[in-house]
Amino acid sequence: MMRSLWTASTGMIAQQFHIDTIANNLSNVNTTGFKKNRADFEDLLYHTVLMAGTPATANSEVPTGIQVGHGVKTAATQKMFSQGSLQNTENKLDLAITGEGFFKIRLFDGTPAYTRDGSFKVDSRGQILNSNGYLLDPPLTLPEGTLHNEITISQEGRVTVKVGGSDTPVEIGQISTYRFVNPAGLQSIGGNLFKITQASGEEVPGQPGYNGYGTLQQGFLEMSNVKVVEEMVNMIVAQRAYETNSKAIQTSDSMLNTAINLKR
Repeated sequence: MMRSLWTASTGMIAQQFHIDTIANNLSNVNTTGFKKNRADFEDLLYHTVLMAGTPATANSEVPTGIQVGHGVKTAATQKMFSQGSLQNTENKLDLAITGEGFFKIRLFDGTPAYTRDGSFKVDSRGQILNSNGYLLDPPLTLPEGTLHNEITISQEGRVTVKVGGSDTPVEIGQISTYRFVNPAGLQSIGGNLFKITQASGEEVPGQPGYNGYGTLQQGFLEMSNVKVVEEMVNMIVAQRAYETNSKAIQTSDSMLNTAINLKR
């Protein structure tokens, strides 16, 4: 059987995975805090027919050799943590990070998760939480009687409110952000959340606006960093590569058909 049939099939499988990655990016083009994925590929093992450097004569050697590749495979998918554009919402509990950092969320089982989605809400107890009911960590609770429009969050994460009709703001807490040595190593778990892995390293807490941590923007949300035009171009490239590999299979099949019909 011709090797090209199997080699081209790996190319089709790889481009299908590429399209799957692009489709996920496009489906999340309006997801708050979403970071796009990039598919990385690598070539497979090579069959060495003739080793480079093999002696050709007593005074010379083969300069390049002969190797035949066996196709391609998916090497990795990587999250691209470039800054997304900011959207003005005028909601006092909406926060966007400009620069590096993640908000820390406490899941129902007590484990931490991290997010760039700053669309926070407040429950009946005054607790700050996300859309799924996970509490912000460190926890932050608004004093009883605090009105929504009397909450102020500085770029450094200091939270102040006006209580009981007083004109004097009172500081009630500090919002921290967290960095990682390798944020691309974080595990996506859905819900705009990431979890720590061995590859990401441990969290490094810090205060927004200091020591390289991004600042907070109250009343804004960070949108997805997916660029639709870029993804459409990638889709065209992947589609053409898929078609090219299918043509290679058709050509190999045609060559096999010619060989089979030699006897006729």
